[in-house]
Amino acid sequence: MAPARLAQKAGITVKYRQFGKTNFNVSEVSLGTWQLGSKWGDPFDEADAQNTLAAAYDAGVNFFDTADIYQDGQSERALAKFIKGKQDKVFVSTKVGRKLDPHVASGYTAANITKFVEESLTNLDVDALDNVLLHCPPTPVYYEPEVFFTLDQLKKDGKIKNYGVSVERVEEAMKALDYDISAVEIIYNMFRLRPADNFFKMAQAKNVGIIARVPLASGLLSGKYTLDTTFGKADHRNFNRHGEAFDQGETFSGVEYATGVKAANELHERLGLDQALAPLALRYILMADAVSTVIPGASKPEQITRNVAAADLPAFTADQMAIVRDVYNKYIKNPVQYKW
Repeated sequence: MAPARLAQKAGITVKYRQFGKTNFNVSEVSLGTWQLGSKWGDPFDEADAQNTLAAAYDAGVNFFDTADIYQDGQSERALAKFIKGKQDKVFVSTKVGRKLDPHVASGYTAANITKFVEESLTNLDVDALDNVLLHCPPTPVYYEPEVFFTLDQLKKDGKIKNYGVSVERVEEAMKALDYDISAVEIIYNMFRLRPADNFFKMAQAKNVGIIARVPLASGLLSGKYTLDTTFGKADHRNFNRHGEAFDQGETFSGVEYATGVKAANELHERLGLDQALAPLALRYILMADAVSTVIPGASKPEQITRNVAAADLPAFTADQMAIVRDVYNKYIKNPVQYKW
């Protein structure tokens, strides 16, 4: 799944890869919009959202990941405003299911899924959704074929073009391949190596696109954090370190904070970096040709430029790849490999 084409944007060579069976070529480094138009706990800022989206698009990004619950639908609505007149040039992937309260498998009914899809159609102001992902549903959902048959019907009805899943665990991603999915969104980074062991090959065999999420392990792989770093009250890196609000694996990729700081420092030292770790962390993910796109977030235009430029960095050497694996085995594998 080599890059399909190149584009020159502001001196950056933007690379694109085929997004599985969708036949759409997506930017290798794209944009996740969890924080679009806001920071942790801050009110939504429409101007900030539009500026962020414009900076991404101008940098060559053509894939945007969102969800119906991001800022209570405001992320989708901001994207709707931005993509007017650009629908044939961009690909928007949204997620549904987390509106359920409680978020339990029994809530994934045909009526609820259809309702969520129709609400996203309204928010995004499109006739059909490019891609819909079930938003980290409980594990039993993957063993309920009727859920996926509902998505098949919505596809036949012309309301969605493609569908897939966003997962917490590798086993869920593997099970999802039993269905007619187009994409899997999965946590994959230097602290989450297990997806590459077997799942990536399985997905490639079925021509399923892979979206790599949480690429910087909630910032640990930026290399900027220390044991003294603090996070705001409304920031999940403060209140969800042990899975108090949602799956622990969403925060720091499930890595204990002090351990993650130590591992990131060792990566920086052993890789011999005279630059920030974050671009290398993104480039590492793109070493896997099964990955279609990686979706770091951004709240400033300069962050987007740095993120996109990461794809232009030299490929990792065999020695560098071995260093990443060694640090993972030393600090991260137990217990992360066995939980997710």
